[in-house]
Parts: sequence; C-alpha cells; structure tokens
Amino acid sequence: MIFQVSKTYNSIFGVNKLIKKDIMNRKGLLLFVICFSTISFGQDYKKISTIDFIRILNNNTEEAIYYYQNNWKELRKLALEKEYIDSYNLFFTEEDDINSFHLILLTTYKNIEQYDLREKNFDELIEMRDGLQLLNDKKPNEFRETLFRKEMVRQFK
Repeated sequence: MIFQVSKTYNSIFGVNKLIKKDIMNRKGLLLFVICFSTISFGQDYKKISTIDFIRILNNNTEEAIYYYQNNWKELRKLALEKEYIDSYNLFFTEEDDINSFHLILLTTYKNIEQYDLREKNFDELIEMRDGLQLLNDKKPNEFRETLFRKEMVRQFK
C-alpha cells in the first residue's frame, strides 16, 4: 500500500513536471511568435514618404508643369543617384468637384535615416544647381499653391 501511494505520488508529481514543462514551452513559443511578429511588423513600415498636393493657380498649367519637371523632378533624379531617396513620383490630375488639386508629389525614403537627412541633402543639391528654372519668369507663388503636405507616411511592403 505504501508502495502504491508512493508510486501514485511519483506519477502525479511526474505529470505535474510534464505539465509545467509543456506550459513553459508554450510560453516560450508565444514569446518567440510575439517577438517575430513585432520585428516583421516593424519592417513593414521601413519606408517613409512625403506627399504634397498642389493646386495650379490662374490657369498657369504650363508654368507649373515646367517648374516641377525642371526643378522638383531634376532634384529627385540627383537625390536618387546619390541615394538620398528611394523613389519619387509626380502625378497630374484634373481638378474636379471634390478635389481642388492638380499635382501630387511623392518622395519616398528608404528609412528614417534618409528621411531625417532630407533637408540637409536637398540643400546640398539645390546649391549644386544654377537656381530655379522658370517659364515666363513667373515665380512659384504666382502659379502654384501647396494645399496640404503629409509627412512621415509609412509604406507597407
């Protein structure tokens, strides 16, 4: 009888050890999944963009397009060559009843480091150029208006 109690006790104690070990393994697995998910989630948002919505003023479409093609776009080409940015896009759209903008400017940076250096890097590129290229000597504030800008736009993979 003592042997059976002892055997039963060892059996129960052994089961408790197995249960504790199983729980520890599950906790470890859960911790691993959470950490891996956090790392993967963080990588999904690595790229950062700046988006500008521009309205062309007083039917100065030619001046605005010329300005963005010969200034904004050229600076982005240089920035891409020097690896200051990851990509850029310049979109044209017709104004409608809902949206009063004509241009969408998108500049994307590979990571937060590129984004944080954007002002310094673009200042350097602007100094390399011979001033603004303008059509009909119209200044930018005469033919365009930035309606709104969105900074720190995170991009999914």
